[in-house]
Amino acid sequence: MAQSGSSMGERTSTYEAINKIGRGAYGTVYRARDKQSGQEVALKKVCIPLTDDGIPMNTLREIALLKQLNSYDHPNIVKLLDICHGQQIGKDIMMFLVFEHVEQDLAMYIEKHPKGFATTQIRNMSREIITGVDFLHSNRIIHRDLKPQNLLVTSDGHIKLADFGLAKTYDFQMKLTSVVVTLWYRAPEILLGLPYATPVDIWSVGCIIVELYTLKPLFCGKSENEQLNEILRIIGKPSKEDWPEVDNIPIKWNSFDIENQVDIKSLAPNMCETAYSLVMDMLFFDPTKRTTALKALNHEFFLEEPINT
Repeated sequence: MAQSGSSMGERTSTYEAINKIGRGAYGTVYRARDKQSGQEVALKKVCIPLTDDGIPMNTLREIALLKQLNSYDHPNIVKLLDICHGQQIGKDIMMFLVFEHVEQDLAMYIEKHPKGFATTQIRNMSREIITGVDFLHSNRIIHRDLKPQNLLVTSDGHIKLADFGLAKTYDFQMKLTSVVVTLWYRAPEILLGLPYATPVDIWSVGCIIVELYTLKPLFCGKSENEQLNEILRIIGKPSKEDWPEVDNIPIKWNSFDIENQVDIKSLAPNMCETAYSLVMDMLFFDPTKRTTALKALNHEFFLEEPINT
């Protein structure tokens, strides 16, 4: 239902919400229109808890970081056009992040291509996804919710990462443990309640690349335990030698019974060997053994001669 821009606070009165697009990990997103220019935008409404001193310093730092990222004008990151303060409601204040509006996400794009994609298309999309992730990671941002719905596809087929606004910044000493990533793309360390960092994004990208070949999610669990079972059924159960952290997990590892074992090659027979190699580098159980975004961009999959099939 359309909303009046005036209900969004004084500074947001220049934007008129047209309809609700959806709800992401960090707030509700509306398709809106700039009343002055007529430009369509994506308006993300985020509720920020206030402290005694006003807006928390970490939020101000994250806003400053978003503005800084925007100055790079990265082709694979959705552009931030404006940040507005909305109304204060009790001890919270509404903030509105105004992004460029891209009409479709990767989930919609996959649905529109039921016959699948050529390897060259998958290679180009994968490269752009990883390039965007590398940019975030090099600026100390973990996306934490990479999935097809948060990857936007422009009218000419290019990928832009979205829904990372006010994602937590991090440093290498910080342990992030809150569960935020959508279940199907969630890395094992999150499912097992372990600390995590940038490798969780790499796991998600590996899942997405396989999905570009199969046109359906790789791991489709309905609960955290079922998700782990699905991962183990396809990736296999790591030994203590493969993953020393297995001794520290807070669940009974032996309780997972693996039935109907399959492998990724059988699920994605159209995947070339170099793509399979890249995906397996991304889907290590041990996050310390997973490739990085920067290393992934130098993988043979992106360096070999184009394949048109």
